[in-house]
Amino acid sequence: MADKILMTILTVCLAVKGALPVWVASIILGRDVGLAIAAIYYRWISLPAPKTFARYWDFSLPSAEVRPTTISKYNTFLQLALVGLTTAAPVLGVDLASTLTILHHQLAMLQLLCYPLSRVCNTPNTPNEQYAYMCDLKKTLDAGGHCVLEMPSGTGKTVSLLSLIVAYQQHMPEKRKLIYCSRTMSEIEKALVELQSLMKYRTEQLGYEEEFRGLGLTSRKNLCLHPSVKREKSGSVVDARCRSLTAGFVKEKKDRGENVDVCVYHDNLDLLEPHNLIPNGVWSFDALLRYGEEHKQCPYFTARRMMQYCNVVIFSYHYLLDPKIAERVTKDFSKDCIVVFDEAHNIDNVCIESLSTDITEDSIRKATRSAQHLERRIAEMRETDQEQLQNEYEKLVQGLREADESRQEDAFMANPALPDDLLKEAVPGNIRRAEHFVAFLKRFLEYLKTRMKVRQVISETPPSFLAHLKEHTFIERKPLRFCAERLTSLVRTLELMNIEDYQALQEVATFATLVATYEKGFLLILEPYESDTAEVPNPTLHFTCLDAAIAIRPVFERFYSVIITSGTISPLEMYPKMLDFATVIQESYSMTLARRSFLPMIVTRGSDQASVSSSFQVRNEPSVVRNYGNLLTEFARITPDGMVVFFPSYLYMESIISMWQGMGILDEVWKYKLILVETPDAQETSLALETYRTACCNGRGAILLCVARGKVSEGIDFDHQYGRTVLCIGVPFQYTESRILKARLEFLRETYRIKENDFLSFDAMRHAAQCLGRVLRGKDDYGVMVLADRRFQKKRTQLPKWINQGLSDADTNLSTDMAVSSARRFLKTMAQPFRNKDQEGISTWGYEDLLQHQRKIEEERAEEPPPTISNIRPPAHGGIAATYESDYEDLDQEMMELEGF
Repeated sequence: MADKILMTILTVCLAVKGALPVWVASIILGRDVGLAIAAIYYRWISLPAPKTFARYWDFSLPSAEVRPTTISKYNTFLQLALVGLTTAAPVLGVDLASTLTILHHQLAMLQLLCYPLSRVCNTPNTPNEQYAYMCDLKKTLDAGGHCVLEMPSGTGKTVSLLSLIVAYQQHMPEKRKLIYCSRTMSEIEKALVELQSLMKYRTEQLGYEEEFRGLGLTSRKNLCLHPSVKREKSGSVVDARCRSLTAGFVKEKKDRGENVDVCVYHDNLDLLEPHNLIPNGVWSFDALLRYGEEHKQCPYFTARRMMQYCNVVIFSYHYLLDPKIAERVTKDFSKDCIVVFDEAHNIDNVCIESLSTDITEDSIRKATRSAQHLERRIAEMRETDQEQLQNEYEKLVQGLREADESRQEDAFMANPALPDDLLKEAVPGNIRRAEHFVAFLKRFLEYLKTRMKVRQVISETPPSFLAHLKEHTFIERKPLRFCAERLTSLVRTLELMNIEDYQALQEVATFATLVATYEKGFLLILEPYESDTAEVPNPTLHFTCLDAAIAIRPVFERFYSVIITSGTISPLEMYPKMLDFATVIQESYSMTLARRSFLPMIVTRGSDQASVSSSFQVRNEPSVVRNYGNLLTEFARITPDGMVVFFPSYLYMESIISMWQGMGILDEVWKYKLILVETPDAQETSLALETYRTACCNGRGAILLCVARGKVSEGIDFDHQYGRTVLCIGVPFQYTESRILKARLEFLRETYRIKENDFLSFDAMRHAAQCLGRVLRGKDDYGVMVLADRRFQKKRTQLPKWINQGLSDADTNLSTDMAVSSARRFLKTMAQPFRNKDQEGISTWGYEDLLQHQRKIEEERAEEPPPTISNIRPPAHGGIAATYESDYEDLDQEMMELEGF
């Protein structure tokens, strides 16, 4: 900037004195003004949000790099020579008129050739973790097996995965479908945005638009356009009302001229070609809603029906792992699909939840009322439409598949467990007739009511439960297995409209089907009281799945390649054990950085050298509470903008906040930042997050107090100013007195030889790592990661590889003072200007760097001795053997051709 000002002053002075022609001075000044405007403009457009005048002058924030061209550099040299000679000529008494004239014209020509604005550096660079990640992905796809990959947070995991698999799709003739599963709505939307950007880039590079279709699927609540239905707040109510408007029997009534309400958006789909409901392209949820509104067609059923015609499908885990949903949505997907479970560190919990259900006294009361209503409705239909009930009976004799040939979209519920071959069997005779089935349900409900009257905890296996059931009610196992599907058939036959009133009965039918289907890996636990200290009974019957492999095993058996990936999935070997599958590749990648952009540290003691821990024995001691409060206060003082604090549980968070308030610690923290708290209520948490972001944007700064297993820790990113420090207070262990957890620990020990302490420690550290990863969302981001509990000192090896890489020995076993001092130095260093150029060749690779790396690998391979039969070992897992067999078959074929066969 200083040299530009000096050049401007000299040019103006020489022009005023007549030593420099005005037209030359105008060209020089015009170029400098243009460069200044370009620099201001690109600084503004590349400034991270929020764009404010104060942040514009904060040069610790990254911006686009304006790089001069070679012609521009030569032009600057001529300017300096011209001004220098013009200034020196009168002093030296030398006639340089002809030389200066030549310089004038050369300078003018170069100005015309020079770019009006400097070139913005936007060369696509690839972080080298991305290259290694994509190489392993391709090996997995080639081998046709499964893999577990851990990619550091903020290194472009999603875009790398999509780039490689889409390129693989387009290159291979079979065009294998990608099924991309993530956990939350926000992550699914981000994946769709990444896919849109990727396809736009491919179109620009290829020069033509590929025939490609990508879609996301979410619940009816998020995709409904019907004016009255979309106003409902409950997802289950939206589902029920949607079915009452779109069911097949409703349309039949409409066709017969009856006055019934239908959904025009759904009906319009039947007028379109089934395989071409929307044009090619990548459709976000917003785009799908706009298209549906414009063309008066239902976005939800558009997405449902177009799934099988898409190249990429993006939706929640449950569409594959929950059999009640998978039966309807993904049944027609082919075996060669590529399945990706992203952010899969909690995939075992999702598997367990999909096959678990709870029955309460309230749900039994509601189910009983529903059964009585069904009984009355059957009696009415028997008087008015006996033929319809008889038709249903005849179909059920042929089997459930015959009774539901089309597996209609308007099904009341899908079967939660039944295999396809069982659906072809005839339904047991004692539940074929509608009135017999309702009587069967009422008898089962009465049995459950009786079991609920017990006042001690009961734990039993499904076979034990079924034996007790048969002994007291003579109910056999087989009809129970058909309960869910039989109820669906009956609801459709009776043409029930208000099906939201039958949700409790649906839960009981699901429970009956599950308990009669599975023998191993499940447990029934009857808890008569909500807690050990409660005096008023409130019994709950838990049917809990203990084996996560049961839900995901059909996915591994059905699809050739399943990729499990996350930023925090260490230790890798735990997942193949728990989910019972073999891997082709298991890999955790380190993070290459041009600067140390994150500072993990372990704080084991306070300023008074007393140990800090959230263990039950010491968590409420005044010294521990005070030291945690001082740690919070000190980091609030030195952290710019946003700070996120995680606690092991809501109970502990509420307890320690109350004690901090009594000690006056929160009053001290308020001087530096606002304090906001996550609650179990989703709306309150959303409001707290919005306020938190506003405070970070306007410079006030804020602290968000949240829970390690809550909504914030699982799906919210705190990039840049929203998260400069993350503080984990205590190790987030599960509540070890839970009977369900104890049962699962015993099952893991007996079945997979996983020790109780190993699993508890693994589970706690994966959640702690997930909390730490919230604040680092890119290589230009930075943040401090604090693990505040003395127990973390022994568990550091269980952290992901990329976090362990940044955790030096000097940053472990710290006191509060030492941690604050280290963090202050780190934040000062991070505040210095840092250009994207500084990462090139180190943490990001350009095309030349990539070619150089490939040449290096080829040279290393060339130096290795060729493989012999003796040094080839059988593969550790099943996927690689086929590669060797294929290689030897090709070799034999080539030898035969050489020998003239």
